[in-house]
Amino acid sequence: MNDSELIDLYKINLQQYSIDQLRYVSERGVWSIGQMYDHMILTALDYLDQVQRCATMSEVQLQGKTEAGSQLFCAGSFPPIKIRLPDGPENTPSNSETVDDLIHGLDTVLQRMYEWEENLHAINPNYKVRHEGFGWLNAREWFDLVGMHFRHHLRQKAELEQKLEF
Repeated sequence: MNDSELIDLYKINLQQYSIDQLRYVSERGVWSIGQMYDHMILTALDYLDQVQRCATMSEVQLQGKTEAGSQLFCAGSFPPIKIRLPDGPENTPSNSETVDDLIHGLDTVLQRMYEWEENLHAINPNYKVRHEGFGWLNAREWFDLVGMHFRHHLRQKAELEQKLEF
C-alpha cells in the first residue's frame, strides 16, 4: 500500500466514528482518536513545509543524519515503540475537530503530497533542513517521513479502537 492509499484508508476509517468515539479519552495522558488524527495531519503538513524550505534553498548543507536518523531511513520506518512527546500545549493535539475537519485535513495532506511528488527529483539533495532528532534531511527524506509517520500510528490507532465501543 502506498502513502496515498494509506491516507485514503485513514479517511475511510474516520467515517465509522461517532463524535463521542472520536473525542473519547480512555485515561489521562492518552490521546483520543481525533487527537491522534490531528497530530498526524499537523505533523505531515510540517514535514511538507520542510520540503518547501528545501526547495527554496540556495546553499548546500553537507552535514547528514544523526544515528537515529540513519537507522530510521535504513529501516524505512519508525521503530515499533511508543514515542511520548513532552507534556505541554504545543504537544497536545486538538480534541475538538469533527470528522469533516479531519477529512479536510487529510485531503490537504494528500493534495500537498501530490503537488510535491512529481517535483522532488528536481530539488538538490544537498539542500537540507535540520530535524531535531534525525539530523539534516533533504526534501525527499522529509517527504518520505510523511508516510512513515502515518504507518507508525497504525498500531496506536488499533489500540485506541480497542477501547471504544462500536
